Amino acid sequence: MGAKLGLVGLGVLGSAIAKNMAGGDAEVVGFDISAQACRVAEGDGLSIAESPAQMAAECPVIFTCLPNAAALQSVMSAQDGILSIDNPGQIIVELSTLAIADKEAFQAACLQHGRRAVDCPVSGNRIMALKRGLTAFCSGEQSDFEAIEQMLLLFCKKAHYVGAFGCGSKTKFCGNILNLVHNSVAAEVMVLAMKSGLDPKKFHEVISGSGSSSAMFEVRGALMADNDYAKEGMNFSVPIKDSRIISDHAAGVECPIPLYQAALQFYYAAVAQGLGDLDAAAVCRVMERAANVERD
Repeated sequence: MGAKLGLVGLGVLGSAIAKNMAGGDAEVVGFDISAQACRVAEGDGLSIAESPAQMAAECPVIFTCLPNAAALQSVMSAQDGILSIDNPGQIIVELSTLAIADKEAFQAACLQHGRRAVDCPVSGNRIMALKRGLTAFCSGEQSDFEAIEQMLLLFCKKAHYVGAFGCGSKTKFCGNILNLVHNSVAAEVMVLAMKSGLDPKKFHEVISGSGSSSAMFEVRGALMADNDYAKEGMNFSVPIKDSRIISDHAAGVECPIPLYQAALQFYYAAVAQGLGDLDAAAVCRVMERAANVERD
């Protein structure tokens, strides 16, 4: 490939993406407002830009992986932001989960400055990202997807083109509903298994790979079986942030999502019980308390 790629956002997910990008044959330039995140990324083989503007001057393709719309707007439009540098034809690939209106504002800013905008959220948590197990939902111009597909496969297991700009985010919203519901159901059955006298580790082993399993059961069910949620894939703050975006989108298209809303209540309970900084698999502890299950 031999390309020089930029990555803005070296947090929980971005740092895992960075590690895999740097493991390919591309030169990767990173940026984050956290000095600690930058030091970790340097250790993983990235060079660090002093600003998004410096990255914009050096990289024909930039990926952004940011926590919210305000962070994206700052990275793009600040005095030392990406758009402060004239680089027509540059592709900017937005990997975050944001509202459609925020993605469209990003696209408009890109087009105004001669950039090519790609809406490409990814499905998966940090645990999956470290194993290059993410899935990319890419939307925008198909020619732009074709230009970046091999770059996406540096850190994704699969990369799909799903249509016009914004379709990637809409696909991600639906995928997030499945992730959250599957995680909550995995916790529910794990607690029922324990309440029924079954060994949680054996139960996880037996169900994994069967027709009853799911990716969430196999990844997060393992944490539930071990009763160890310190190995963070994604804590509760991200799915709860995303839930507001998803709920507003569903309301906007007049689509009921009752199972998602029911499963979401256990996430709120987890935060209320002081579990918010743990991996979201810790929803299992909420259900254990509800069922009066105590592990040895």
